[in-house]
Amino acid sequence: MANAPSTSKIGFIQALIACVFWGLMPVYFKLLQSVDPLEIVAHRIVWSVPLLLVILYFRKSLASLWAAMMNRKMRWTMFASACLIGANWLIYVWAVHNDHILAASLGYFISPLLSVFMGKIFLGEPLSRTKWLAIAIAVAGVSLLAVQALDTLWISLALAASWSSYGLVRKIADIGPIVGLTAETGMLFLPFTLFLVWITFGMPVSTSTQHLGDDWTISLLLVGGSFVTAIPLLLFAAAVKKMTLSAIGLLNYLAPTIQFLVGVFVYDEPMTPSHVACFLLIWISLALYSSDSYRAGKAARKPQPT
Repeated sequence: MANAPSTSKIGFIQALIACVFWGLMPVYFKLLQSVDPLEIVAHRIVWSVPLLLVILYFRKSLASLWAAMMNRKMRWTMFASACLIGANWLIYVWAVHNDHILAASLGYFISPLLSVFMGKIFLGEPLSRTKWLAIAIAVAGVSLLAVQALDTLWISLALAASWSSYGLVRKIADIGPIVGLTAETGMLFLPFTLFLVWITFGMPVSTSTQHLGDDWTISLLLVGGSFVTAIPLLLFAAAVKKMTLSAIGLLNYLAPTIQFLVGVFVYDEPMTPSHVACFLLIWISLALYSSDSYRAGKAARKPQPT
């Protein structure tokens, strides 16, 4: 028992670093402003595969990947999650490039609440009155945003829907986070590799966008997308084993909060009254949701009388 606090502290530091990584992701993709979003996602996927395979080799988990790919049902499940994560990454990079970081951060604020609702609908998970209230307040916030920001609301909803659906598919699939990400990116590897070959050798040269090899900084950033993808995931996966789920759940809101602050204070994205009202309602709903989850987790850990 003596090492429990230090283990929990290490887990907290790992999760904190991962969330800061994700929160600062807009800064990374802004550095790639001269590259087409689809090409960025393609490089992120293509370069992630060899890196993840090396990680699995040293973790002695390649057999788990092979077993998953030999299972027909798992292959279809991984194909679904691959399509969802690919769409989520593409929408996110496009949003950052087009100065919609606030809309993107709102999507990831809505996502946990949408996940709870989807868990109720598809998995029959129980919802307390407090969680229903939290969902209702979030819906009210999104409705307010539709008044003045209807043109960017689709970004928030598309990111929330794709990320929540991805989480639902991964919850159903009996596969680890690193093995699962390797399977997903592996399924997308060939089509995106062919796409990169086409834009490099078969597509007419365009002066409006840069490609791998045009500039050393751009090339390093494109290849580095694999590390930006893998490092926070590895840290977060390790942290989950050391921390309580309630603490992990609260830290999940740190990344979109950092993204929100980056959008407002670094890139000067405008905050309309609808944005202010929407974010306030979303934060209230998240506070209700988190407090209810904390109480439920505390009650579950409380020793039951024999």
